[in-house]
Amino acid sequence: MLEPREGIPPVIADEAALAEVVAAFAAGTGPVAVDAERASGYRYGQRAYLVQLRREGAGTALIDPVACPDLSGLGEALSGVEWVLHAATQDLPCLREIGMVPTRLFDTELAGRLAGFPRVGLGAMVENVLGYVLEKGHSAVDWSTRPLPEPWLRYAALDVELLVDLRDALEKELDRQGKLEWARQEFDAIASAPPPEPRKDPWRRTSGMHKVRRRRQMAVVRELWQARDRIARRRDVSPGKVLSDTAIVEAALALPANVHALAALNGFGQRVGRRQLEQWQAAVDRAKALSESQLPQPGQPVTGPPPPRAWADKDPVAAARLSAARAGVAALAERLNMPPENLITPDTVRRVCWEPPRPADDRSVAAALTGYGARPWQVEQVTPVLVAALASAEGA
Repeated sequence: MLEPREGIPPVIADEAALAEVVAAFAAGTGPVAVDAERASGYRYGQRAYLVQLRREGAGTALIDPVACPDLSGLGEALSGVEWVLHAATQDLPCLREIGMVPTRLFDTELAGRLAGFPRVGLGAMVENVLGYVLEKGHSAVDWSTRPLPEPWLRYAALDVELLVDLRDALEKELDRQGKLEWARQEFDAIASAPPPEPRKDPWRRTSGMHKVRRRRQMAVVRELWQARDRIARRRDVSPGKVLSDTAIVEAALALPANVHALAALNGFGQRVGRRQLEQWQAAVDRAKALSESQLPQPGQPVTGPPPPRAWADKDPVAAARLSAARAGVAALAERLNMPPENLITPDTVRRVCWEPPRPADDRSVAAALTGYGARPWQVEQVTPVLVAALASAEGA
């Protein structure tokens, strides 16, 4: 499919045109296909730079959320309507920022996983299920570019062109496999989930952090990460374009004494100006000047079980429980033709195996799974597997 059925619609970039779109989509029928394009790797944060919609009776709309930053009127007009998204959890945060929050949704990527499709990208799904090939060349471009080039707009319009058709075909396939109710429970869980909590100590996720062992070096990572984040936010660019994670870790390991020593490290070479070098060295110096009590602790406080690799030493019986549970879940997932992580999250399995309920019977295990957020269909399918695994490990 090379062209949208009605051609490329004009980009909506003023309130009058937006009001017409709201009216048209409110008057449309059936589900609404929704997609959003971000500028990951180019801009700070994950805001939407284009929103695409399509609905029977309304056609396709391309909306510029920079020119029209408040789409709550559109969100309200579509309240109660089923929204069809592909990989919904990726787009919902940036849609929420502009006032678009679905009350009902259908996630075609998740539907594909539950139905057992080996490849669940939008292009692969459309090709396998509907027989159309979509042109997918512009997914990683800088969507903050203005004006947006016509080939990009064509690509964006095609992303929602067949989404409702794909939804209808996947609904039939899930129904045929007896999984439609499972999918509905999953979709409801996504739609009703609260926004995620801000990540604690995000600097700890710096790539290469595993090399940094000493607390003073960790403090350097923290200071450089926070300085980079302030600059990236102010300039509205991706933090990686300001300073790479590799450079941050290099500086932490080297603890350079001055700007000259810093300039000799990877990532701080010729392209970094003297003023920039001085601000990075100032961050290193701040970390060096901290007292022992101000240095970060080696690890984040762990709220759940320890990493599985440590179980054999800490609690061999728990390790045996986890091994049996993983094997049982994998076998059940294979029988049901879906990825094990969609049958039940690995974290939930670990928590139940580390501190199993006593006695570990159907009722108590089902209650534990529900407490960890498993959906009713997951509880029904997985409870017998975990009860058997817990019993076999205890008897071994």
